[in-house]
Amino acid sequence: MTHHTTTADAVPTGTAQDGTRRAPGLAARSIAEGVGSFLVILVGLGATMLATETSLQPTLVFGFAVVAAMIAFGHVSGGHFNPAVTVGSAVAGRTDWKSVLPYLVAQVLGAVAASGLIWLVLSANAQLSDIGGFFSSASNGFGEHSAAQFPLTSAFLLEVVAAALLVAVFLGARSQRGGRDLAPFAVGLTYAGLLSFLLPVTNGGVNPVRSTASAVFAEPWALQQLWLFWAAPVVGGVIAGLVYRSLDSGRPSRTEGKTVPATPHGDSDGAVHQQDAQQDAEQPVAQPGTSQYDAPGAGGTERPAGDAESFFDALPSSGHDASRGDDSPSGPVR
Repeated sequence: MTHHTTTADAVPTGTAQDGTRRAPGLAARSIAEGVGSFLVILVGLGATMLATETSLQPTLVFGFAVVAAMIAFGHVSGGHFNPAVTVGSAVAGRTDWKSVLPYLVAQVLGAVAASGLIWLVLSANAQLSDIGGFFSSASNGFGEHSAAQFPLTSAFLLEVVAAALLVAVFLGARSQRGGRDLAPFAVGLTYAGLLSFLLPVTNGGVNPVRSTASAVFAEPWALQQLWLFWAAPVVGGVIAGLVYRSLDSGRPSRTEGKTVPATPHGDSDGAVHQQDAQQDAEQPVAQPGTSQYDAPGAGGTERPAGDAESFFDALPSSGHDASRGDDSPSGPVR
């Protein structure tokens, strides 16, 4: 008798053995975060530094850039492009903590690469002698470097509140099934509105990598005050994440007319739990006219349908949804 051995090499690239499409890995998702951050910073920071009176307002440009980046790359990585969003999403249980550091590194590298490109372009213009001044004018600051001389405490408080609101909009928009198509617009327009509000206070922060991108090539004071524009948005993201984690943990989901505790599955950053996929593949197929939970061997186990299905990372499947859950690979900490 000849035995046939099935190996991973026999499975087409991007397809799991159970026939479902395999989600992008952490490296691909991190690259998407880096490219998206590059887009947001290049367009937004460039408009901030070089906009003329007839140009579109830089705050709106930033917002539209976020919309475009989320639509273009959100289905791969979840569409964060902001460390506050990444940390808040992880605290909320919608992003795996193992993805946080790679995401942050990719976001910073993408943002600094964008500002480096702007610096290179400006340096090639012989008529521009104070490039550092251009970047300083676009950098975030407080005290004497605030447009309206707002002190550190005011700047910190408003940055925390603004970041918490932005992350709350991100998590909330991604949770609503009926409104997920509009999630990029909700996040982008909220970002634009918050930037407009913060202009006289901190010159518009909210996004730590945006602050880093301009500070790297600005005058020394920008790097000295950069700590606030990392600490405050991250604190705001944590606050929003804790709020949504408490909401998710107490939200019921309905299965077969019965209410059971919601248990998010999958990773809306694009990662699919191989264990969940394997367990799904091993479930017996229900006969026509019967419920999948009544299939032989199923044991009558009810699987929660979940109410936080990801907008960006729902992957095509053959018979089941391989990316249940909202923005986390694990939902509440397992």
